[in-house]
Amino acid sequence: MAEVTATLSIGQVAERTGLSVHALRFYEQQGVFVSPVRRGPGGRRSYTEDDVDWLGVCIILRASGMPLPALRRYADLVREGAGNEEERLALLREHHEQVTGQLGRLTQCLDLITFKVGVYEDLLEQDRLSPAGGAPSADRG
Repeated sequence: MAEVTATLSIGQVAERTGLSVHALRFYEQQGVFVSPVRRGPGGRRSYTEDDVDWLGVCIILRASGMPLPALRRYADLVREGAGNEEERLALLREHHEQVTGQLGRLTQCLDLITFKVGVYEDLLEQDRLSPAGGAPSADRG
């Protein structure tokens, strides 16, 4: 007996992934899907759970700053199948290094913001405790 695979409409996939219908069409046009998007009666796009799972990977990679050409290359490699794992690994290692660098820069930003929040919390607390309302701050921002 043949296995029946449930399909999803473009609207259902948009709702499940948080991507717009336009973004889904764009990803298809850019060759980001590993499998071709199937068409149902009337030419309407028909997606599978595998497509949704793959889009989850794409969403995370894009959110982490992976450029579209790199994502397209990764999809090409996956589509080609076994035998190119070293190239996939190299691509992901390069992106890993970029994300790690981003995290370092963001950590520095967060440290500064945390420090400044503490400065202003302390100033406001001093103003609340001071009978005269506190002196003007020497803080430069």
